Amino acid sequence: MSAATSASKLEQLRELSVVVADTGDADAIARLKPVDCTTNPTLVRKALDLPIYADLVERELERAEDLDGDIDTIARKVVDRLTIGVGRTLSSLVPGRVSTEVDADLSFDTEATIAKARQFIEMYQDAGVSRERVLIKIAATWEGIRAARELQREDIDCNLTLIFNRTQAIACAEAGVFLISPFVGRILDWHVARGDTPATIDDDPGVRFVREVYTEFKRRGSPTVVMGASFRSTAQIEALAGCDRLTIAPDLLEKLDAEHGDLPRKLDADEGDGEIAPPVDAARYAADLAADPMAAEKLRDGIAAFAKDLDALRATIAQRLQAR
Repeated sequence: MSAATSASKLEQLRELSVVVADTGDADAIARLKPVDCTTNPTLVRKALDLPIYADLVERELERAEDLDGDIDTIARKVVDRLTIGVGRTLSSLVPGRVSTEVDADLSFDTEATIAKARQFIEMYQDAGVSRERVLIKIAATWEGIRAARELQREDIDCNLTLIFNRTQAIACAEAGVFLISPFVGRILDWHVARGDTPATIDDDPGVRFVREVYTEFKRRGSPTVVMGASFRSTAQIEALAGCDRLTIAPDLLEKLDAEHGDLPRKLDADEGDGEIAPPVDAARYAADLAADPMAAEKLRDGIAAFAKDLDALRATIAQRLQAR
């Protein structure tokens, strides 16, 4: 067995791409040792019942007794504090960054998104976590991209998520966004639901999309990081080996760690040439999204799902506050 094949596929992947854990499970992060990790309302809600966060949760519920406002207002404040508290814990487990999601219900409000991002950065700094350790995660609506442009000027690095369309991706790069997250699995899901099942992994529409965006960014000389996300299989991950970053759920990380065999590079930063399209403006963004039913639907549904998760977290906290 060669040196390459004696290493697990996860070990080999780490040599080709930065591996990010798509989880707030501290045990999984400690075990799998990703460079970066993420938190969001779904993960924070799960964290409420994890022993590692028990003291944090109890402390913030106690602090809520000193807050003014109705129960919903107080629950929102507690959710913000828990979000930062979970992110602070995660930041102690990884050498890199923690992506932290701005409220999804602000996705179409540029100024509110900017204000919330600034608030989160200030809260992190008060908790001893510098802005260089944080990525502010924002949905890639036109309003979200405009917010990210301003935040990047303030040295607040952003992760633009729910990327399904080339114009979305290019607009993010032109805004100077630090990182984008194209959603591989959700693109595949949309096509499979309509009877379009790819014959091979190279025909997978999510894989093809990330490869195209990666090549486009390298052609442009864009420093924006491409981070493949939302994987349905290890085959999709292997097909994107060499992408700047890959954010992977713990179950798939475990599978990669258990598998051996050669894992070759699939994406090359030196690939690609061709004509660069004109800059993206609001009209072109809107027209291209309207002409792409998959991207329009998945962006809309993704924001709705994120907002639903946030509402569920706030409701859970409100219930716990009322029960005290």
